[in-house]
Parts: sequence; structure tokens; C-alpha cells
Amino acid sequence: MAAAKCMHKGNFAHRPLGWKCCKPRVLTFDEFMTIPPCTTGKHSTVDDTPAPEPKPKDEDIEAKIEEQRIKKENPEPPVARVAVAAQPPRATPSPAPPEDEDDDPEIPVPDGASCKRRGCGVSYKEEEGRAGEQCIHHPGQAQFHEGSKGWTCCKKRVLEFDEFMKIPGCTTKDRHLFVGKKKDPAAEEQLTEVRNDYYQTATTVIASLYLKKIDKERSKVEFAANSIDLDLHTADSKHYQTCMTLFAPIKPADSAFKIMGTKLELTLAKADGAGWPVLRADDPQTGSIIQAGRAGRV
Repeated sequence: MAAAKCMHKGNFAHRPLGWKCCKPRVLTFDEFMTIPPCTTGKHSTVDDTPAPEPKPKDEDIEAKIEEQRIKKENPEPPVARVAVAAQPPRATPSPAPPEDEDDDPEIPVPDGASCKRRGCGVSYKEEEGRAGEQCIHHPGQAQFHEGSKGWTCCKKRVLEFDEFMKIPGCTTKDRHLFVGKKKDPAAEEQLTEVRNDYYQTATTVIASLYLKKIDKERSKVEFAANSIDLDLHTADSKHYQTCMTLFAPIKPADSAFKIMGTKLELTLAKADGAGWPVLRADDPQTGSIIQAGRAGRV
């Protein structure tokens, strides 16, 4: 008799992340990928997966994403769609994050270990060695925003989670990352990026940066006319520091922030009342803005 296997029989659930077939819920995509399966069944050499439906056209996907965004907004006041023409960033883009770490040559790689880089998924095979490796991965973070799914490092966006998992990597390295470097227990883990989301009204942009257990005493948030300086420390030894260059100017004196158990919430007062198609100046633009309420007068 074929051996039993574990699997998830439900669909992907949104915010917080999890599976509809079981209860565990997490906030980050990396934690979601480690949720153990909840259902046991028999292995099979026959692929009984239902045939996929015809892949929708790109324009149909964009239309559906926009429809979901509009429905999500509060109907009172009504949601206004404001079209904008593509325009260059208004400020200098943020510097690129540092390169990913490589494996420590002194740490042995166990047979069957999976590459730690997002979107790669290659397993180490001891008999094949490490000659000729090609690690095709996503250096950015998973981004789920108002129904669309993608990666911060590339432009492709999809609607279904299964399609998101199939988005090919956009960066190639000549070595996989199976074990990483030796960690100093006393040192903080330096984060290059955290998942973020935002929505807006005619006068404000409300942005969330998802980072758990932020230490209020050691962390700093400073507003400037076109940027935000973040220096965030967590109780579980993580550190995130960056200068976030914003899409448009804000009023620093009227802006505020709130540290919660699972995120940092920023309330940014717009300087000119214009709609923001993206949060940061170097984020890829989709060509449209979803805004709650009527446009303000400037």
C-alpha cells in the first residue's frame, strides 16, 4: 500500500495569512510557508489535480484587480477612481538592499535541504554536489495588496495564490543558499525589507509596515518633507533601518505614527492633496489610483 502523505485541502486565506482548512494564522509570508499540512492521505503516481481553467488575459486580470479594490473601500463616502499618467519618481529612489548572504563553507549542507531564497525551492542532492548551480529567486518580499499578489522586486501581479507561487524568479545567483552564515546569538538580525500596505483618503495616506514586537523605547520614526527615517528594533532581536522616499511630499508636523503589536502604522498628511498611485517613489506604478472620498482642493 502506498505511504500516507500530508497536505492542505483548503484554499489560501488572506490577512492574516493561513489555510482555510486549518486554524493557524500568521502575519508574514515566510511564516505562512512553514505551516505544517493538516490532512493525511495516500501518495499516488496519478495526477488527479483538476485541469486548470484557461488562463485569463492580462487586461481581464487588471480589470478584476481594480474591481476588487473598489469594492473593498467603504461605500460611504463613495470610492473615486482617478486616472493618472505615468510620471517619473519625484524623489531619488531608495538605495538597493545589500546582497543576500552566502553559505558558510564550514557548515555542512544536509541532504535534501531546500534553498532559503524566496521562489527558488531547489533541494540539495549530496550525490550531485554543487557544481553548476543556478539560483533563480525573488530578492524582494511577497506583496499582497487589495486582491493582487506579487513580489516587490518585479512587476508581475496575479489574483490567485496558486498563480502567485508560479511567478518565476527575477534574479539569478550562481550559488544556492542552503544553510547561510553562522549566527551570533547576541547579534540582531538585520532586515532589508518588511511587508507593507497602504490606503488613502483625499488628505492622508495610511501605511502599515508589518513587523512584530517593535520595541517602543529603542525605535525611532522621523518625518521629513519627502521621506521617513525608520530605525526599528524588536524584542526578538530584529533590526530594520531605512530611509523611505515617498511618492509625494507630506506635512511632517501633521503626520503621526502608532506602534502596535504586529505592525507600525503611519498616518501621512498629504502636502498637496493629490492621489498616490504607490507609497514609495521607487515602487512600480500600475497607472491608476484608488482613493476613498473626494479629491481635496489645493
